[in-house]
Amino acid sequence: MNFTDLNKSGGIGSNSSLIELGNFKFLVDSGLHPKEVGKGAVPQLELLDGVDLDFIVLTHCHLDHLGSLPIVMKRYPDVPVFMSLPSRVLAPRMLRNSVNVMKRQRKEQGIPEYPLFTFSDVDHISARFHPLRFEQPEVITKGADELVITLYPSGHVAGAASMLVEHADETVYFTGDLLFDDLQTLPGARIPDMKVDVLVTETTRGLTQRAQDSERDQEWERLFAGVTRTIEQGGTCLLPVFALGRMQEVLAVFADAQKRGKIPRCPIFSAGLGMDIVDYFDQISRETGLIRFRKKVLKQLRVESPRIPQNPGFDKLPKGIYVVSSGMMVEKTPSYSLASCLLHSDLNSVYFVGYCDPDTPGGKLKACTKGEKFWFDVYDLETELHAEVDSFDLSGHADREEILDLVAEFEPQKVVLTHGDPEARRWFAEKIAEESLAPNVIDPEPCVKTPV
Repeated sequence: MNFTDLNKSGGIGSNSSLIELGNFKFLVDSGLHPKEVGKGAVPQLELLDGVDLDFIVLTHCHLDHLGSLPIVMKRYPDVPVFMSLPSRVLAPRMLRNSVNVMKRQRKEQGIPEYPLFTFSDVDHISARFHPLRFEQPEVITKGADELVITLYPSGHVAGAASMLVEHADETVYFTGDLLFDDLQTLPGARIPDMKVDVLVTETTRGLTQRAQDSERDQEWERLFAGVTRTIEQGGTCLLPVFALGRMQEVLAVFADAQKRGKIPRCPIFSAGLGMDIVDYFDQISRETGLIRFRKKVLKQLRVESPRIPQNPGFDKLPKGIYVVSSGMMVEKTPSYSLASCLLHSDLNSVYFVGYCDPDTPGGKLKACTKGEKFWFDVYDLETELHAEVDSFDLSGHADREEILDLVAEFEPQKVVLTHGDPEARRWFAEKIAEESLAPNVIDPEPCVKTPV
């Protein structure tokens, strides 16, 4: 097998891998780099020149895995894309939102190549999305050669899939993004009980050691206590959340928490793409039973649409709990605008329930200490931080120790490290060698064909 990481910067970004196995050539994911713009955000698709792709597999619908799929599908107008049933529902919606974002960025930032694809492109390629049921093998033939792919639920987010590939006498397992914990809305990963020859694994949390006594249930309890404290002292609580998965999870958990008296009944406001995705989650839940979410949660919580500040930094907001995107408080999103009106008061709080890149406004706010000045660049506004800012370890990725346990269970001859920063991959490489979990560990150089 040959493995080529098309993410030119390595690490976590425009995730896309070219796999050559026997006579087959296929792509796993085709994302956009969240910290780049224009064509610089796209994988190194030039490396596909002259490559006769047989199929593409989408592991899940986060844009760092999905975002450039229409671009690569234009290059291969007859190639099918395999994905899970929920991803078949979610992918077109996420791509259409990406078109809207790129159109806005073209206007505001003068990026001439945006949008990289259109609504029409999304509609056109969706006809080639082939949904597969979990744990049901799909046989693909090419002349006399045969390959079998089987998707398994990987937790992480609705529709996320791991993939087993069987070819001749070789078995290769791609973890995709993994989460073993059961969520309120989504069961954890389900992994086949077997040995494999090659394991291609994510390494996202290689540098993150879970703090003692910070299991998911304890983190939720700590969050409930913070929300209750904020509301009871007359303040407002802001939770910046990712639109796909995290917003729906927080709303479902809060509905249950209110019933159990864990958080007070008060106005709850929600806005952004995540509110649209609520409808898709309800549909997926009814049609497939693969997630646990119904739209009635909004009625139980009496969710309202917030008034986004027209005068950032100065508008007086109705008190309550705001569950809004984006999760990293990216400029001009509801969470960014609302935060500008909340940071000045020690009655308020901003609680992060997911990862924040240090270079995003959310990451910078997390690094800010009380009394420091925080700058809202888009509004040319400086405010002094007095609100409580805290983070809760409710990651959508498996802990590093869980990944090591997975390696031990699969007993692979070779482990390929992907989807992690260089230091995170290095930690895994050292630990796998130290614990003798696999004879060979491969950390592929970006954009270089690597024999496996």
